[in-house]
Formats: sequence, structure tokens, C-alpha cells
Amino acid sequence: KYFDEPQVQVVQTGENPQIVQKKKIKPGFYVLLTLFLLGLIGFGIFAFYQYFNNGNFPGKISQKILPTQDVKVEKFKSIDEFKAYLAEIETASNYYGLGVRELSIPSSDTGVALAPGANFGNAKLDQAASRVSETNVQVEGIDEADIVKTDGKSIYYSPATFYYGRELPLPLMEAKPGSSFLPPDMLKPQTKVIKAFPVNELGLTTNIDKTGNLYVSGNKLVIISANEIWGFDISDSANPKQVWEFKLDENNSILSSRLFRGRIYIVSQRFIDPQKPCPIPLMTGAAKLEIGCAEIYHPIQVVPSDTTYTFLTIDTESGSVEKKVSFIGSTSSTTVYMSPNAIYLAWAYSKSPVGFYYNFFKEEGQDLLAKDILNKLQKLESYDISESSKTMELGVILEKYFSGLSNDERKRIENEMQNRLKGYTKKHFREYEKTQIVKITTDKLEVGANGEIPGSVLNQFSMDEYNGNLRVATTLSGRVDFSSGESANDVYVLDEELKVVGSIMDLGLSERIYSARFIQDKGYVVTFKQIDPFYVLDLSDPKNPRKAGELKIPGYSSYLHPISNNLVLGVGQEGANVKLSLFDVANPANPLELSKYNMDAYWTEVSESYHAFLLDTKHEVFFLPAGQDGYIFSYKENELKLDRVVTGINAQRAIYLEDFMYIIGDAKIVVLNENDWSEVNNLSF
Repeated sequence: KYFDEPQVQVVQTGENPQIVQKKKIKPGFYVLLTLFLLGLIGFGIFAFYQYFNNGNFPGKISQKILPTQDVKVEKFKSIDEFKAYLAEIETASNYYGLGVRELSIPSSDTGVALAPGANFGNAKLDQAASRVSETNVQVEGIDEADIVKTDGKSIYYSPATFYYGRELPLPLMEAKPGSSFLPPDMLKPQTKVIKAFPVNELGLTTNIDKTGNLYVSGNKLVIISANEIWGFDISDSANPKQVWEFKLDENNSILSSRLFRGRIYIVSQRFIDPQKPCPIPLMTGAAKLEIGCAEIYHPIQVVPSDTTYTFLTIDTESGSVEKKVSFIGSTSSTTVYMSPNAIYLAWAYSKSPVGFYYNFFKEEGQDLLAKDILNKLQKLESYDISESSKTMELGVILEKYFSGLSNDERKRIENEMQNRLKGYTKKHFREYEKTQIVKITTDKLEVGANGEIPGSVLNQFSMDEYNGNLRVATTLSGRVDFSSGESANDVYVLDEELKVVGSIMDLGLSERIYSARFIQDKGYVVTFKQIDPFYVLDLSDPKNPRKAGELKIPGYSSYLHPISNNLVLGVGQEGANVKLSLFDVANPANPLELSKYNMDAYWTEVSESYHAFLLDTKHEVFFLPAGQDGYIFSYKENELKLDRVVTGINAQRAIYLEDFMYIIGDAKIVVLNENDWSEVNNLSF
């Protein structure tokens, strides 16, 4: 049933349409027409996104492997060519707000309190720690910006909190005579510089009146906000000095960044202005910089695009822009992954349903339409007009044809169409849901390759480069507009030219990917609907990847972390609680859940940001924040055991220096001795 209201059939006579009958019907034919007339070009991406967020999983999928489409890129020659390209596009942009962590109100207490009988070990007073933790990142050697960094001597912390003091006055309240509302005490956003080592000298050194995600590179602290970057000399950490500033034009924003070999790799984005798509003002101020029309790449094949992305490298010493490259793409499900060799930008989009339905009628529905209608559809498919125009014209052609059918014939074709569409969708839905990938080389910062694969990636952990090949895990909804099938999950192996050389298809039918991790020649994928299939993939032969084994257990893991060559930790949910699982993957054909722990917590920050996770292999422990508290678990002898909890500090991150673990909260740091987990120091700020 598609409509609840009675349908009215009209006939055109002269200028005045007349009602010839009014009765309740089930217009199955008009499902297609409704889609077309509502202008569903561009709906595909939105529907795909909403579809899985709402937990829907519609039916069985073919094993057909599609040939890789050759997707090439070239630069625009002029603004007119850019505008002409945009005219071809049926844009399907969805605008999502940037997530902001909830502000909390820290205590106004300051100062240092030493724990009675604190054991500081044998740390020398005038040196940095020799054993220093690093931010948890995806690729070893490529740093990622985070709110906490350390150089072994100091902790640099950029908390989201910058308000404390009096309660905010309630809005729209009238003050009583003789009373007044006092404004709240406000603190500017600040990055805190904290002396951390030796541990007995823990103290707040100074504040920097800038905030954002951080990098430490040599004697430079780099702070990255939404559209500004600042470089500070921290040779004397007690007196940091700003030495450079990088400011994007107001309509540009920073999507992602990495630090690699002393250079910061920035990915910025700017929504395309159809009236003036180029040149693009990139930087303002003394170092003004713009991107010319002839510097912007675009796929030769017209694909949905609403954004211009710019990749650039910045020298951490001087703040100067060394190289840059720009291309257009889509904001839909955008993912950035970086290896030592390349940066990959991936985004999801849907192919035109016009071509899909035309091919359906051509291949499996010729007997459902008159020959002249098929000829019209064939001509329409070849027209050099926009997809939205094709959609509207297709709706007009079909509407005229169906309105001339008898009720009996209409009903027959309705059933035939629905039945055949299900089978056709099973065979061809991978031709409709796509992810486009652009490869940017890290050395020259040039477009190295461009390609596309079926499905949509979850996050950067769904992508990994190994021995020159890119492995990508994707989810497909199995639907084309309202023609639904069964969801599926695939893993594709692409060569250096981003051409598919191997694939594993149909993992977790009717489910979607919740986490993925690639480690050398192995892959691990978790899908979920009611249970958690944990898949182990053998990727040793790029041309013949295969599913080696699987394990089905309750709940799911949203983050996977390699503990060792044979152990993988899963962090996720079971019911309403955080669940930890320790997997033995020594035998890929028979993965085992060696240990699990269901926490008395509903949420962990690790599910939102893997930077919150800390692994210390020396002591065989890991840290994760959950709720307001910080938890330290041991995995000794392959058993998950809770060793320590630090409560009430709204724990955000943890680091270790030598054998001391620093639990960092919104307004307090607690230092623990890792040998016995006693508290040795703390700092409130």
C-alpha cells in the first residue's frame, strides 16, 4: 500500500481537466512515477545514509563481481567549463553540523596535592622521560591531531571546557525588585601547558590563549582550529611564543590533518558556489592565497559534486605552504585515510536511477512497454541533458503511457514490474551505490589515481594500504530508490591505479559494518544486526582474498585494536553496556573470544574517538574513558581484568611517562604508579 487517500483519475479535454472516475486504487505503477516526479535524483545518498541510521535492513544478493570503472580526472580550463560541469550535476548535498562535545563545569580549585607516601620511583629531575606514549593512531609513524600531546616533559592539553563559575541565569525570567542577574564568569579557550615529568614537579606551567587539536613536532606546538592554525615555539615550554599563523578564508574549513616527517598535511573543504565556483580564496591575511580555475581537478565522468577539496602541506618550522592540489567531490560520507605513500579521500554517491530503470526495461521489461516507449527511453538516455531533466522527462513518458492502460492491464504490469525489479535489483544494485576514491601522493602532492567501488565506507579504518594495494571495506544497502533488497558487505583490493584486482563479497547479509581493521595481510570486519559476526580475512593474495573464518557472539565491536600479532581487542556494546572482547586470531580459520568484560557503563569515548584509547604493552594494560571515569584493564594471561578506576574527573585521555600513567580529565590530572596502581600525585586546574 503506497497511498491512503482515494486516487482521482482525470482526462484532459481542451483546457479543463474533468474527473471521469473516483475510486480507491493501489497505484503500484505510480511508485516509479512518484519517485521521478518528486525529483529523486540526489535522493540516493540521503536515503542510503538515513536507511542505515534508522536500523533498516531490507532481501539476497548475487555474487556477481563488477568490472572496475575507469575513472579519470583532468583540470578545468576556465570558470565557464567549471560552470558547465556543474550544470551536468544533480547535486545531492546533505549538510551536517559539526559535533561539539558537551561543556562541563570544572571545579575552581587550583594547586597540587601530593598523595601521602607517594612513590615517585627513581626519575631524574632534569630530564625528559625515556618511555613516552604517543597518540593512538591508525598508521604507525603518521601522527593525528588530538586534544592531548606530550613531549616527555610537558603535557599540552586543549580541553573543550572554557566556562566555569556562576550558574547561567535562566532565560526569560524577570528579576525581583532589588535583585540582579550576574553574568557568568567566562574563560577564554586555552591550551594548558603542564609540567609532567619528573612526576613530583607536576604543575600548571602556563596557558596559551588558543585552542584546538594539537601536534608536537620537535620544538613546535601546532594548534589547529576549524579554520586557523598556529605554530608556537616551545623550546622554553614555560614561555611558548607564537611564531606563525595560518588562516583559511572564512568559507573554508579544515576537514582532516596528519603530521608526517615534519610536515602537516591539511585537507580543507569549501562548498561550491555555482555562480562563482573559482577562483577559490584559500588563505587570508599577509599570506593571501587562492586556487585558480585551471588548478582544480574534476572526474571526466560527471558525478555528484558539491565541494572543492584542497590538500596542502605546511612546514611546521615556518608555517609556509609548500605544495597544494585541489579537486571537486561530495560531502556525503567523506572519509580521509593516509599511508606513508598517499592520502586517500573517499565519498559515497548514487548513480542515476534513470539509467538503472532504463536498463531494467531494456533487459527484463521490454514486454511491459510498447516498442515506441522503449525507443523514446533509448533516445532519452542518449540526450546530452542534465540528469534531473532526464528524470522529469522519463516521468512524463511513463505517465502518458500508463494513463492509457486499462485497469486490468495496469494491474498485471504492476505485479510483473514489482516481481522483476526485485530480481533485477539483486543482480545490479552494486552498479548504483558507489564510493569514489581519489589518491594524492604524499611526496609530490599530485593526483595519483582516481577510482570507484560499490558501497560506502564506514570510517578511515575501512581503508588500508599494504604492499602497494588499497584494501577497502564497504556496506551496500541493497536498494535502488524504493526497490529494496538485502544489505551486504564487501571488501575490495585495489592496485596502485585504484583498479579492483580482488574482492570478498556478501559478508554479513542483512547487516552492516560496525568496525574494520586491516593488519598486514589480514583483515578483521565486524558486522551486526542481532549478533556480532567477527570475520577474519586472508588478504595474502591480493587477487584472491578470502574469508578465512568467523565467530558469532552477542553484541558488537565498534573499534578493533591489535594487541599483538595474535590478539585483537574489540570495544563496543552488548545490550545497554560497554563490552570488551579479547579475540585470539592465531588460527584465522577458527577465531576465539578468549575473554570478555561487560562494563557498568553505557558509553565510552573510544566509540567516538579512538584517540581516547591507550595501550601499554610493557605492563599489559590499556586505558579507556567511560562515563565520568577512567578505566584501566589488564589483559595478562589472555584474561580481561579491571585493575584500576579513577572516578569523578570526567576522564578524557591518558598518557604514560616511564612507569607512571597520567589520567587526564576536564579539570584534573591523576598520576598512578603502574607497578601497584597507587596514586602518586594529582593536579587540579
